[in-house]
Amino acid sequence: MSKDDLGLLPQPSKPRFLTALVGIYVRSQPYGGSDKSSNGHRYDTIPFANGMIMAGMSCQLIHYVHQEHAKFFEVVKNFNAIIVRCNPGQIKADGGDQGKFDDSMRAIRKAGIQVWPSPDVMEFMGAKDALCKIANMSIGLEDTLAYYDEAAFSAGFKKTMAFQPRVIKQNRGSSGEGIWIIKLKSGSYCTSFGEKSCADDD
Repeated sequence: MSKDDLGLLPQPSKPRFLTALVGIYVRSQPYGGSDKSSNGHRYDTIPFANGMIMAGMSCQLIHYVHQEHAKFFEVVKNFNAIIVRCNPGQIKADGGDQGKFDDSMRAIRKAGIQVWPSPDVMEFMGAKDALCKIANMSIGLEDTLAYYDEAAFSAGFKKTMAFQPRVIKQNRGSSGEGIWIIKLKSGSYCTSFGEKSCADDD
């Protein structure tokens, strides 16, 4: 489990809402998983919680332990909202049942407690291609693409690479693995997306 909450702001004495941030510590992996810092929390856990606290809400950091499933879900009923920060596959890696966890979170939602993200959002929008679905919205980036074959990758990547530096991610997971940041050697990019494609020696 986590060793400390170093950097966590004091909880407000009169919080507007009571929230909890749920993590999973994979006991068979160093530090509890490759997405964790040496204290056992995800790297973004303290900033997430501090954001809630700065907005006037309390935010308790809690770990899901599958052997204490029933007790855990009795506890979370006392919160107004739950932030779930459990990477896909980590509950199973710790010996738990992801489906059982998800079904219990669905029941929490039905009881009127917010769950962010909900299991259904994770199931249908959890893949990185969700970013492609919002590419042409005001919150998206038009040069966000997903590649499913070599030809599409070659054409699409060269076009986007000519426009600005790229972040390439595998389609699943958010533990910091399978992510590459790529820049042109020259640092010279075109001014509009689709204006040109880069060459192999760029």
